[in-house]
Amino acid sequence: MKILLKNATLLDPTSPFHCTIQNVLIVEDKIVAIGPNIEEDDAKVIKHENLHVSPGWFDPGVSLGEPGFEERETIENGLNVAAKSGFTKMILNPDTLPAVDSHSSVSHLLKSAIGRTTSLFPMGTMTIGAEGNQMASLYDMHMAGAVAFGDHKKSITSGNLLKITLQYAQSFKGLILSHPMNNELSEKGMMHEGTTSTKIGLKGIPSLGESLQISRDIQILEYTGGKLHVPYVSSESGVDLIRQAKKKGLDLSCSVGLSHLFFDDTELESFDVNFKIFPPIRSKSDQRSLREGLLDGTIDMVSSMHEPMNIEFKKLEFERAFAGTIGLESCFGGLCTIFPLEKVLLFLTRGSERFGIRVSKIKTGEKADLTFFDPDTNHTFEEKNIHSTSKNSAFIGSQLTGKVIGSYNNGVLTLNS
Repeated sequence: MKILLKNATLLDPTSPFHCTIQNVLIVEDKIVAIGPNIEEDDAKVIKHENLHVSPGWFDPGVSLGEPGFEERETIENGLNVAAKSGFTKMILNPDTLPAVDSHSSVSHLLKSAIGRTTSLFPMGTMTIGAEGNQMASLYDMHMAGAVAFGDHKKSITSGNLLKITLQYAQSFKGLILSHPMNNELSEKGMMHEGTTSTKIGLKGIPSLGESLQISRDIQILEYTGGKLHVPYVSSESGVDLIRQAKKKGLDLSCSVGLSHLFFDDTELESFDVNFKIFPPIRSKSDQRSLREGLLDGTIDMVSSMHEPMNIEFKKLEFERAFAGTIGLESCFGGLCTIFPLEKVLLFLTRGSERFGIRVSKIKTGEKADLTFFDPDTNHTFEEKNIHSTSKNSAFIGSQLTGKVIGSYNNGVLTLNS
């Protein structure tokens, strides 16, 4: 396949063509030429008003459904959604049935994702069956292609189990995830504990639940060594603890969910079940600290926190509804509404190396791993913009800035119609 990008503004600080308008010729999976006057008669031409191109984007935490919950989302459609949303690399959360806790389960996921624009990188569970009792076969999963290990949105109750796992994983430089929530303090909670939860009468989840767990995990990491990642940090106190730990030189990283950057807990006054998210959307003060932490590098990466959910589990009374919102389709537009474009692209392209995934560059001879977008289009996000099988989006009705045109990776082109 030959692709010719015409009059594209290239945005890659590592490239000599950064912030210039160029034509880009791609043959199969390589960038073969970059320049203002390139033509190729037999190439598929991509020309779009205000076309911008950056290295392909990365999401460190996407949930789909397959295997076990295909009615929520399949791998095939989920990868297509990711590609149409600009993400060419994504970590797949192990919230499946059966759990991703073996060599064969990791291999199955990788085989299911071959031939797609978006590269799928599986995460294995830390414990057998994600039950939190016994360490899973981490090395076997590592050899199969798992890039990290964690029980998705399940806290590690046993500090000794986390200690042993961090020590064991050092033998192959494995990355361990620990969900930042104390089970006792979060039990039966439905939203952030604060003024809004008191006002509307819903049981809250205090920020203390997050900071206690992060504090414990940091102390264990300091004792054992190893590599630890905290997914979906949501509180000001959590960010402060991670900042202090990084200053000590600990091998610690973290991510934040799009919803926690875009919304605050006052959104739940409407009892809209799409705002029921775990960890919960917190206060404006927490939101401000998360944004500051992302800008100063304390928070390493952003996740769309994409979590499709069956309509029968979402269209219920707030207390009974399952938590989660999809976020892939609204991620770029949401971030561009909050931050300058150069920061948005930095957030969307950093973090993959933490998982051992190579960062792409816009240079001749490099692999063509690219995202195409128009950063200036303002629009209202509507259900018709959702390509996911499940439609549980907290962003419906939100005013967003910027639209994704498509992406190219692995020699495969995906464009939005």
